[in-house]
Amino acid sequence: MSDQTPGAPHARGQRAAWESLPAPILDALQTALGDEIIATTTMPGGFSPGIAARVRTGNGQRAFVKAVSASQNAVAPTFHRREILVSSHLPPGDDLPVPRLLWSYDEGQPDTDREGWVALAYQDVAGEQPAQPWRPDELDRVIDALNRLAAHLTPTPVAADAVGTVTRWGPIRTNFWRLRAGDPPAALNSWARRNLDRLADLSDQAPAAVAGDTLLHLDLRADNVLLTPERVYIVDWPHARIGAAWLDPLFMAPSVTMHGGPEPEEFMARFDAVRGVDPAAITATVAQIAGFFTSAALEPEEPGLPGLRAFQEAQGAVARRWLAQRTGWT
Repeated sequence: MSDQTPGAPHARGQRAAWESLPAPILDALQTALGDEIIATTTMPGGFSPGIAARVRTGNGQRAFVKAVSASQNAVAPTFHRREILVSSHLPPGDDLPVPRLLWSYDEGQPDTDREGWVALAYQDVAGEQPAQPWRPDELDRVIDALNRLAAHLTPTPVAADAVGTVTRWGPIRTNFWRLRAGDPPAALNSWARRNLDRLADLSDQAPAAVAGDTLLHLDLRADNVLLTPERVYIVDWPHARIGAAWLDPLFMAPSVTMHGGPEPEEFMARFDAVRGVDPAAITATVAQIAGFFTSAALEPEEPGLPGLRAFQEAQGAVARRWLAQRTGWT
C-alpha cells in the first residue's frame, strides 16, 4: 500500500438539513413508506449540497433518502434525475450489489423554468464506507466485488438508448488538454504545461479506446461504496453509461492511491477486465482522466460543494504522475 498523500482531501459535501425538505415531498415520501418518519440521520460523505439521510418510520421501515433543489446547486437536480433513470433500469434481484430504488419525486416541469425539488428513496443498507486510508482487507473485498459486478453487467443489461454510451460522455468526449492549450492558466501544473500538445494528441485516442458493452458506474470512490459484514454495495449511479469494463477501475485508481491504497499500476493489475487490454489504450485513457481532473480543479468552486476542486486536483496529481511514468515524459 502507498503512503496516503499528506492532507489528502475527502469527499464531504455541504449537506442540507432534513428540515429543509418541503412538506409536500415529506408527505409523499411518508405515504410511499407507509408511515410517519420518526428518526433521521444525515450522512456526511460524498459531494452533494442536498439532503442525504437515513430515515426510519414508526412501523420500522428504513430508507436512504436523497433530495436537492436548483437553489442549492444548479446542476445537482440533473444528477438526481439521471440517478432515478439509471436505477429504474437496473435489473432486479439480489445478485446486483446495488440498493433497490423504492420511490422518486420530481417537481420539475419540462420546457419551463421551474426546476423544483428532485427526491428519491432507496432500500437502506446498514453498512459503512471503507476506512480511509484504505485498509488492505477492505480493499480486497471491494476489488473482488467490482470484478464480480463487471462480469454481471457484461453484456450490459440496460439498453444504450436508455443510459447512453461512454464515448458520448463529457469527461471522455471532451479533450480537456486541448481546451487548455489555447490559453494555459497560470495555475496549470508545470509538467502539464510542458507537454500540453502531446497530452492533447494522446487524449484524442481515448474515446475510441473505451468503447465496450459493459454497464459502468463511472464514479467509483470510497464514498460510493458501503460495506456490510456480508456484502459490498455500490451506490450513486447517475453517471452510468456503457463502455469498456476496464474504465471503471481506471477512473477509480487515482482516488485509491491518494487515500493510502496501492499505486495505480498495482491496483489495475488486480482487475480481470484489464488483462489483455492494449497498453496504448490504457495510456491514452489515463491521459484523458488526468486532463479531466486537472482541468476541473482549475474551475471556480461549485456552490454548495466546498472542497470539490481540491479533491479533483489531488486525483489529478496522481493521474499526472501515473501518466508520466507510462509515457516517460519529463
